[in-house]
Amino acid sequence: MERREGDGGSSGDLPSGDDPVSPALRSVLSAMPTPALACDPETHAIRAANSPAVSLLDREPAALRVLDLSTLTAAGTTVDGDSVDTAIDRARTADGDAGTVAVETEPVDGDESRQRLELTPRLSTVDGDEWLIVGVTDVTDRLRAESQLRSQLRVTEAIASTLPGALFECTANGTLHRWNDRFAADTGYEGRELSSTELTSLFVDSGPDRGGGAGGASVTEMLRRVYRDGERVDREVTLLTRSGERVAYRLTLGPITDGDEVVGAVGIGEDVTATSLREERLAVLTRVLRHNFRNDLNVVTGFTERAIEATDDPQRAAELDRVVDTAERLLRLGETARKVERLLADRPDPQPLDLRETVAEAVASLPRDLRERAAIDVDVPEGVTVTAIGYLAEALAELVDNAIRHNDTANPRVEISAVELPSESWTSLVVDDDGPGIPPTEQAVLTGEETPLDHASGLGLWYVNWIVGASGGALDITESRDGGSRIEIELKTAETG
Repeated sequence: MERREGDGGSSGDLPSGDDPVSPALRSVLSAMPTPALACDPETHAIRAANSPAVSLLDREPAALRVLDLSTLTAAGTTVDGDSVDTAIDRARTADGDAGTVAVETEPVDGDESRQRLELTPRLSTVDGDEWLIVGVTDVTDRLRAESQLRSQLRVTEAIASTLPGALFECTANGTLHRWNDRFAADTGYEGRELSSTELTSLFVDSGPDRGGGAGGASVTEMLRRVYRDGERVDREVTLLTRSGERVAYRLTLGPITDGDEVVGAVGIGEDVTATSLREERLAVLTRVLRHNFRNDLNVVTGFTERAIEATDDPQRAAELDRVVDTAERLLRLGETARKVERLLADRPDPQPLDLRETVAEAVASLPRDLRERAAIDVDVPEGVTVTAIGYLAEALAELVDNAIRHNDTANPRVEISAVELPSESWTSLVVDDDGPGIPPTEQAVLTGEETPLDHASGLGLWYVNWIVGASGGALDITESRDGGSRIEIELKTAETG
């Protein structure tokens, strides 16, 4: 093919003394904003490149001119293993959409990294000569990002399939987009039947005042809070399966965000039918037992106190006093059981609490005879705020109550003190007494070492431990300097301001 002599070109072109590139072709290449090469249609030898191509390929213009498209790439093959020359001839076209050829470049100047390029060849006639104009696109970063995304998706799919519970994703309009097998099994739907289904259509309202009608009112409110406020919401609802069965379901929804915008929701679900039924039966059993328990013990206490007044035998009176003490202890046990039941039903979340006010509330709630019998010293600085559930005052009252009741001295002493730890993120609250201390069997509550034959006699320490645990804190029991018990509660210091 005859070539006309050129007389130089713009930056990035490949001029030489016998330059076959015409000024017209140089003008065409220079006008192209994206990387482009001018090649011989037969040999695919590179004859000229515009500035974006020189910059992209990171080679001197003279170095490019001694290459052809095959030697520019690694091993002279495409990423699919085909011959570059064959692939270029197959992809090139004189009109319409050109095909693309994916290749990797040879490393340059000791750089071990390779570029992934897409070559788009077109046959073009410029100033009477036919040229192969090859557009060059660097897709390295795009492919790397796609690879990372595929890896992340594989991990996500593995997590979704491994989770024992249901997992699903909703679009911005509240319709199902993806889900795992557990969710499909819970709902009773198969394959793509759930695709684009509105989440609310799978649930009925479980609220006691809504009549259980269809429409998913409670789930609608959950989604509203997720999409409008960006909140994480947890609630027990009623799942309506494909067969019409109603299932008690624990549903947690959270937002998927893109910057400040909520673009979807992710949900976790669990069939809690067995748990709900068990809790309902336990609640009924507890209420019945507690009611009968209290009434019968009041009868025992009343008749025993009358018997004490009627007897002249000191030994018999002492024995009857023990009966009254035992009955009162069992009554307090029943009251603690009521508190535990309420705590488990409420499932409260931690919140900022003023520690000094909380301690004052705990002391004020003690029976008057206990407050008057003991010396209760409080040393809690002002302005200390901790993160705990609202039952913290009850836990402190339980500790002080036990410290006084189990102390046989004439004037029991209880000290309540608090100090912010040096880390400034935790606060230590200590209840210190001069009583007999807490027996090892009671302390086993904290270690889980109780056995059926050797177990704690009451619920008090259990109750305190559950409250501290629900507050995100820790409980520790040691001996006080007076030989009594020293109970330390560590709570997270709340951020203020």
